[in-house]
Amino acid sequence: MRILLADDRPEVRLALRILLEQEAGLEIVEEAGELSSLMMKVKESRPDMMLLDWELSNLRVSDMIPVFRKRFPQLRIIAMSGRPEASRSAILAGVDAFVSKGENSEKLLAAISRFK
Repeated sequence: MRILLADDRPEVRLALRILLEQEAGLEIVEEAGELSSLMMKVKESRPDMMLLDWELSNLRVSDMIPVFRKRFPQLRIIAMSGRPEASRSAILAGVDAFVSKGENSEKLLAAISRFK
């Protein structure tokens, strides 16, 4: 599975990369640190899944979900946030799953494996 990591914190992207590269069948194909470049990076790298920081940049990520759904209908989107209460707004916006950054890595891996 080809994955794009979208988080404005390089250390979070690095930790995710290290975690996911240890899993068979997962490949990190691109990283994005801001929402403004995200659409182009998805278009160019054609990932199967995007791990998306729900607070990416200072723009409303929720407004972008319908755009991604229309342009890339096969793309699976897992929203991540340090604020567990963001789960409701992320799910209502149309993401496939939500994982709190405060949970252990097994929760993230389980969410990803649902779409393999």
